[in-house]
Amino acid sequence: MADEVQFRIDDKQHGAFYIMEGEEQIGEMAFGIKGSDMTVFHTEVLPQAEGKGYAKKLLETMVAYVREHHMKVIPLCPYVHAQFMRHTDLYGDIWKKENH
Repeated sequence: MADEVQFRIDDKQHGAFYIMEGEEQIGEMAFGIKGSDMTVFHTEVLPQAEGKGYAKKLLETMVAYVREHHMKVIPLCPYVHAQFMRHTDLYGDIWKKENH
């Protein structure tokens, strides 16, 4: 079983939520923060770890972080964008829709 979701961020405000299994990183959601916006760039789970709910776990952790820090999400990641589209009732409060 994989460890809990962990978090890292550098001094340029780029970071990731990630899941380790032993010494191997098996899942990652990369993001950047600017002001009160978190742009999620991509979510990736290694092939051998797919189908175990890790992407959803990363999503839930990111959403909890954003809400706790009163932020909005710009979902450039196709997975996050699809989840926001599918579940506007769950994520509408944190979704920063671009003005076109």
